[in-house]
Amino acid sequence: MTATDEIHVTSGDTLDPDGNTLNPVGKDEKTWGWFAIFNIWANDVQSLFGYSLVASLFISYGVGGWTAFAALIASGVFVMWMVNLSGAAGEKYGIPYPVLARASLGTQGAKLPAVLRATVAVFWYGVQVYFASTALALLIRSITGLGGGAEILGLTGIDWISFVMVWVFHIVIFWRGMGWVETFLNIAGPFVYLVMIGLLAVLWQRSDGQLLAATATIFANPEGTFWTEFKGFIAIVGTMVAYFAAVMINFSDFSRYAKDKPTMVLGNLAGLPFNMILFSALALLTTGGAAVVYGEAIINPAEIVERTDSVLLGIIAAITFFAATVGINLVANFIPAVNGIANLSPEKISFRKAGLITSVFALVIGGFWTSFISQFGIGGFVNTLGATLAPIFGIMIVDYYVHRKEQLYVDDLYNMDGGTYHYNEGWNGAAVKAFGLAAIFSVATVWVPWFAFLSGYNWVIGALLGGVVYHMLARDHVTR
Repeated sequence: MTATDEIHVTSGDTLDPDGNTLNPVGKDEKTWGWFAIFNIWANDVQSLFGYSLVASLFISYGVGGWTAFAALIASGVFVMWMVNLSGAAGEKYGIPYPVLARASLGTQGAKLPAVLRATVAVFWYGVQVYFASTALALLIRSITGLGGGAEILGLTGIDWISFVMVWVFHIVIFWRGMGWVETFLNIAGPFVYLVMIGLLAVLWQRSDGQLLAATATIFANPEGTFWTEFKGFIAIVGTMVAYFAAVMINFSDFSRYAKDKPTMVLGNLAGLPFNMILFSALALLTTGGAAVVYGEAIINPAEIVERTDSVLLGIIAAITFFAATVGINLVANFIPAVNGIANLSPEKISFRKAGLITSVFALVIGGFWTSFISQFGIGGFVNTLGATLAPIFGIMIVDYYVHRKEQLYVDDLYNMDGGTYHYNEGWNGAAVKAFGLAAIFSVATVWVPWFAFLSGYNWVIGALLGGVVYHMLARDHVTR
């Protein structure tokens, strides 16, 4: 069989959650249009953290608004380029990230990056379930007027009810399969934008038409020099690339459902540069309006809503925050967690089983977040796992484009006992060595103070190191 022959792997119905979620999707399952791809990025940006991050860029980096805007657009273009690279194999062969990683790291070696990505995803999945539950608790309190009460493990009765309801809501969505995930993302993305525009309209009315003038002051930076603007530009680009890094590495988990490559490219174009411009503009204008109405630049939209003293707006905002948080949870956390867990035993762990395993961890992590986990300061541990993923991206890209010329033997990707990608007992030594060497640098930027100034760029540098070292070690040994 040649690399370009018809794929003969028996594909379970990937949209059927009882099937093997790692099997390549068939042509009849590649149903996602550009709008679905767009909404992957819309939901990835539209979290409360995403809003606060974008809004703070115009204030915290000491640069003018136009510099910040240019940096946001540049980062969107860069991320778009990277995900088009990482997602191409998924679209072409219908394979997810853990399977694509087998080509470079081996059929067994690929379990390492899949587990690392799944561990990070499972942790943040649990935390985001908790954060989404706070939006539901806000909605319940807004409607009923109830509040306070005794706390159990740091949460009141309403908080616990909200948490369990959100936890079950996630299960309901994934239990129906990827079709429901796509539907939720397509609804949540536009809905959040509508509410942001509504909030902007309220601030416009209350600012007596001074909103644009206030926004202009944020753009002004009379004390800025070329050097300070340039440093701020680079810092913002690094920050935003790091923000999207997790989805960049496993984008084939989503691109595999795209109708074709032009659809994927168009969806990424609309979803990244265009989406960054739209979302950033709304965040900037809302921040400017809040500065006029409340006398200070507020970067947390929840605080802006709270100060409006509007029950109706509070209800709408609570629903919005809920939708936005669940959306990013499905994109950045649930799908990579499920695929990574399923990759540990593909024949035994189905989509639903992997989803339930993820949900059990989420119940523990999210339920104990406020009282225990958040106090342990384990952010460094999670950031370390995330940093180690950077070299994997570089290794996969070099392997697929430089060594294999975009051609894969798909049957061999699913042959766990032999074939092109079995290497040495399932491990590609060159890739493992490159991964280990480059990961040392990435981890050092998290823990070694001397490298702290590189923390915003560790992902890009780690990916470059991983790719270069792998190319040097494997260029004479890769079977084309």
